[in-house]
Amino acid sequence: MNFLQNEQFNLKPTVNNISIHKPRVLMLYGSLRETSFSRLTAEEAGRILTTMGAEVKFFNPKGLPLFDNNDSADHPKVIELRELVQWSEAQVWSSPEIHGNMSGVMKTQVDWIPLSMGAVRPTQGKVLAVMQVTGGSQSFNAINNMRILGRWMRMLTIPNQSSVAKAYNEFTEEGIMKASPYRERIVDVMEELMRFTYLTRDQSEFLLDRYSERLAGQPKLIAM
Repeated sequence: MNFLQNEQFNLKPTVNNISIHKPRVLMLYGSLRETSFSRLTAEEAGRILTTMGAEVKFFNPKGLPLFDNNDSADHPKVIELRELVQWSEAQVWSSPEIHGNMSGVMKTQVDWIPLSMGAVRPTQGKVLAVMQVTGGSQSFNAINNMRILGRWMRMLTIPNQSSVAKAYNEFTEEGIMKASPYRERIVDVMEELMRFTYLTRDQSEFLLDRYSERLAGQPKLIAM
């Protein structure tokens, strides 16, 4: 590997400064219905995260325009979403499964999140948890596709996940999730999200340092 003989790889993390603020978690949900079970599931997860010590913020997708290749980038909802993404250290995506996939509302939100904003990469290296709800039997199509999206957005998607079947049976009239294995799984997922966030949030420079980008920043040698 002669081409790497002069390359210095930084492969061992060091901890100099440890953040003391609460982990910042953004919740995205994929439905505009008044009784949205993906929203109720996200709210339940938000309460769990708050109990665990996180600072939690929600984005309401109502009024967000369809993605139009940034023609509407100055729309207030687009600006709000992008500011929340930059603020976050971790995210939770909660979508209904519609026609075997995440909802259009969910996908539109992700479409409006750019891979880069100038020198800032708003999602790269941030932690992600995915959840879905269904009106029928348990399925994993939406969360599997959200995992693909999370990887494309260069996020650290945690191994655990939540899929709530027949979600209309799992909440009280007040919108609180009933005691069940589904609720226990959401606690597991949020616990794992918090652990990964604590592990990675102070290591962003280390985790995002790439050989190809260092190489691109070096002066080019001109063959004579």
